[in-house]
Amino acid sequence: MNTPPAAPEHPATSTEQPDPAEPGGPGVVRRGDPARRTAYRALAVALACGVVGASLVLLAAGKTWARGTASSAGHAMPVHASGSQMTALPGALALVGLASLVAIFAVRRIGRYTVAALLTLSGLGAAATALARRGDHGALDSAAATATSLTHATAAHTATTGWPYVSVLGGVLLLLAGLTALRYGSRWPAMSSSTRYERPSTAAARPVDPDRPEDLWKALDRGEDPTAR
Repeated sequence: MNTPPAAPEHPATSTEQPDPAEPGGPGVVRRGDPARRTAYRALAVALACGVVGASLVLLAAGKTWARGTASSAGHAMPVHASGSQMTALPGALALVGLASLVAIFAVRRIGRYTVAALLTLSGLGAAATALARRGDHGALDSAAATATSLTHATAAHTATTGWPYVSVLGGVLLLLAGLTALRYGSRWPAMSSSTRYERPSTAAARPVDPDRPEDLWKALDRGEDPTAR
């Protein structure tokens, strides 16, 4: 009695599903790197703080920081002093900080840390200077002397407005932008030089035919001397 041939064995079908957590496995949906997302969020925070902070300092510099009165011949005249008259340093440091914020993307490695440190110091200096000079009435006394035409005139009934504190807030925001750049700046993108407009290599250029005017013009455009061939 003939025995029927045994059916060929088929490999067992695997019921295992690819592990979605396994890098590079089939069916895996790649997601953004969490560290990169954090760095880009920090970049947005630094840009917002830097721009808003510098704008606040520059805005406050043109506003009245202190008011008072000057007496002349029994008459009281109002006098005032703006932020730039009391101290020009916060406004100058705000411009330095704004330039540093832009320059961060033009440098790499140690240069980026250096520019970020400059941004941090600019914010710290702007805030500290505005806070220290808010009660200085030397500019008011100068305004009183100008208003009364008396060299030694001083301002009375002096008062400080809220604009110095706006400048302090702007400096603090610049400081925060600098600290953020120091912490996350190494992960931020940088400007890259493009080579799209570089001239092609003259070694790959077609030989110049002196009888073809277009070849002569192309050689001149490449900076070559067609008569030297």
